Formats: sequence, C-alpha cells, structure tokens
Amino acid sequence: MSRLTEEKARLSEELFVSLGGMGHLTDEEINSRIEEAIIKRCRQTYVSIEERRQLKKELFDVFRRLDVLSQFLEDEDISEIMINGSDKIFIEKRGELIRVEEAFSSEERLRNVIQQIVSGCNRIVNETVPIVDARLKDGSRVNIVLPPVALDGAVMTIRKFPKEFFTMERLIDMGSITAECASFLRSLVRAKYNIFISGGTGSGKTTFLNVLSNYIPKSDRVITIEDAAELQLHGLENLVRLETRNANVEGENEVTMSALIKTALRMRPTRIIVGEVRDAAAMDMANSMLTGHDGSLSTGHGNSAREMMLRLETMILMGYDMPVAAIRGQLAAAIDIVVHLGRLRDNSRKVLEVCEITGIKNGEICLNTIYEFVDEGMADGKVKGALKKTGSLINLDKLQRSGEEPDCEFCN
Repeated sequence: MSRLTEEKARLSEELFVSLGGMGHLTDEEINSRIEEAIIKRCRQTYVSIEERRQLKKELFDVFRRLDVLSQFLEDEDISEIMINGSDKIFIEKRGELIRVEEAFSSEERLRNVIQQIVSGCNRIVNETVPIVDARLKDGSRVNIVLPPVALDGAVMTIRKFPKEFFTMERLIDMGSITAECASFLRSLVRAKYNIFISGGTGSGKTTFLNVLSNYIPKSDRVITIEDAAELQLHGLENLVRLETRNANVEGENEVTMSALIKTALRMRPTRIIVGEVRDAAAMDMANSMLTGHDGSLSTGHGNSAREMMLRLETMILMGYDMPVAAIRGQLAAAIDIVVHLGRLRDNSRKVLEVCEITGIKNGEICLNTIYEFVDEGMADGKVKGALKKTGSLINLDKLQRSGEEPDCEFCN
C-alpha cells in the first residue's frame, strides 16, 4: 500500500468517526472539513501540494461519490470495472485486463457504495435478494452479487458506455462494418424489417442497436423495454422508456419484461425496442413483432446467428409448454434479420454475420447468409479480414412496400 493510500485510509476513518458520515453536510462544508483534516495531518507528517490536492479529491469521492470507483468511471479508456470483494479491483483498459492497487477501506464501505448505487435506481439488494442489475446515472450497467451467494465478499461489475455517441460512420471508420453493409441495414430499418442483434459479452450489441436506431424516422413512436435502462436513443421525440422492477422485500409488486411488453402494445407504438432478452420474455418479444409493430429491434447473447435462434427456442421453453415446431414457426415469422457481432482475438468488435430468416424447412429455421466476415489471419497484432457479401435478400416485400431504394446491390 502506498503512503498516499495509507494517509487516505487514516483520514477517511478519522472523518467518519468525527462527523458521522457527513450525510448532513453540503458539498462545500464537506470540502472545508476535508481541508481542515489534511492541514492538521500536514503538521504531523510531510504531504506535498500535489498529494494534498489528490487526497482532497479522493476523500470527497469517499463521502459524496463512489469512493475509489470515481477515478475509474472518469477514465474514458476504461470500459469495465470488476470488484471482487473490497480489496481486489480489476479494470479493462483498451482491451487489457489489469488489477489496480486501489481498494475499498473495508467490506462495509463497499456495501455502502453498493446501496448508494441501487437506491439511485429504485432497486433492492441484500442477503435475501443477493443478485441485482442496476445502472449509474450516466447509463453504465451494474451487476451486483452479495454474500452468501458470493463467497469471498460482495462482487460488482460495471460496464461503462462511451460518453461519445457512436454513429454508423464511426463504426465504418473503425472497420466494424463496411459502408455497403451499413447501407443495407439502413434500408432494412427504414423499411421496418424486424432485426435481432446477437453476440457475446462485450461484443457491442447495445452500441450497435443505438446506432441502428438513428435510422428510425423521427415521426415514429418508439417504446423501449429493458431490465436496466441502458439504451441511448437520440433524436426521437416520441420516445417512451420503460424499465422492469424487482419484487419488494415481501416478494410483491414485481414488474416483469413480459408485463411491460404486453402493456406497450396498448400504448400505440410504431416500433418496440426490447433490450436484451434472457428468459421466457423472448416469446413476448416475438409476439410483439407479430402484432403489426414491424421495425422492432432486440438483442440477445449468442455465439452465431444460428445458435441465437436455438437459444431463443430454449428461453421460450423455460416458460411455455409448447411444441418446438410451434416455437420455431413463431420465431421464423417474427424475426426478419439477425445481425451477429463478435469480439475478435485482437479485441476488435466487428459485424460477423448478417442473416435473413427465410422460414421453416424440414422442421428447422432456415437462415440465408447475406454478409459474412472472412477471417484472413493476423498481421501486426491485428485480425485481417473483410465483411463480404455472400448472398442476396429473398424477402423483398417490406422493401417494396416502403419504397426504399438501397444503395448497394444486395437484392441481385
């Protein structure tokens, strides 16, 4: 532990004892008390001006913000923060996992920060309800697991979202997608094809959905439904955002994603955007796409477009006693396009597949691959390859009805 860290721990403990957590003080009063404590400490040991400035900031973070996490949340190069108990913090910075020396002063302090986060978004987490998904004010996604489920102390994972809003042009510049494929997807969104985005953890599903939403006409009434609100849709005036709610301590008043999807159908939506589906709500998502609300979007975890369809089947079977054939028929009728994203071995994120759902054949969902990423190996530490057109769109009905005239020749 560095000398500055030791000084911070000693001062924060003294301030907690003398001021009872400072909850009754304003920010200005807290800063004043912190300064007084630092000046008093300087009479006993040497603290440089730069160290004083750093101590003051970090102590303010302890009492008014998220303690040691504040500095990581401010660093735009950090995409993920992983807390494995009070004394083990890891970050993902520019694609690399790093353990940092910073730590919470105690498990109690970590628990206090966790309660501060969950209370800010009307969630509950305790030993009775030890797992919760929450969010920070900036939209960052938070997952929390408490003991006794977490054996070595409270675990918290924070997925940060970039402050800068991504556009399709930026994704093209980054090599995540080609201009031709982007033009294809723009035409499909405007023509109201139902699109499902699949991919693994950290593949950029939410970011890609946000980017696709830029193509939605501004006149459309859009309703978003999420477990923990993280979508950042810009430029849509007629936007309604809905979020699920966990049950209270008595196990009552839960609002599920299924319930929100059902009520959204009564809110005169033009399009429904369902955040990541993880359970039997996949059936409600599919139903919403079949009730006249074309142009809907959703996301889910999968290893490929085909495996994503298998996962959706499994999710539905978890909550519904239905024949598999009926479930496959429902999914094939609901979803028009699957866009599969991946995070490659050089940590780059790319569109790996764009597939069309063409129906059922021999009891199986048929996929027509229109674009596919061809991996050509590594060079200079980067994955080389290209997203290549491998097929043509078969279902042209929605395009023809919408009058869309795509720039690329994907219909040939």
